Amino acid sequence: MQRVSSASVSVDGELLASIGPGLLVLLGVAPTDTAADADRLAARVLALRVFADADGRMNAPLADRELLCVSQFTLYADTRRGNRPSYTDAAPAPIAEPLYERFCAATGARRGRFGAEMAVALVNDGPVTLLLEQPPVSPGSFRVPV
Repeated sequence: MQRVSSASVSVDGELLASIGPGLLVLLGVAPTDTAADADRLAARVLALRVFADADGRMNAPLADRELLCVSQFTLYADTRRGNRPSYTDAAPAPIAEPLYERFCAATGARRGRFGAEMAVALVNDGPVTLLLEQPPVSPGSFRVPV
C-alpha cells in the first residue's frame, strides 16, 4: 500500500475511481486466502497509523481520508526461473474476486475493475510504501503494497 496525495484508476480511458489524500492498496490474493484473512487485513489497513498527527509524527490512522483498492495478481509473480514471470501462486479469479470485493466492502474502498487492464496514477506522499502480509502461521498471505 502507498500513502498518496491523490490516486486514480481508469480502464480504456474511462475514470473508474479517484481519491485525494489517503491510501492506494494494491491487493494480491493467494489460493489459500480466506474471508477471515480478508477481514483481518481490512481491519489492519484501517488501523495502521501512517499519517501525520497534530505533532507531525506518523501516528494517525486513515480515519476520514480515502482509500483506493486495485486488484494486483502480479504481486504473486515468481521470477526465480527464466525471463517470463509465472503467476501460479496467485489465486484464480473465482477465489480472488470475492475476497477482493470483501476487502473493498470492509474498508469502504473505491475500486478498480477486477481482472481488467487498468491505468493507475498516483502521487506518492512521503514516499510511504508498505508491504503487509498475513503472518506465516496463517493459511493465507495477502500481499498489499500501500
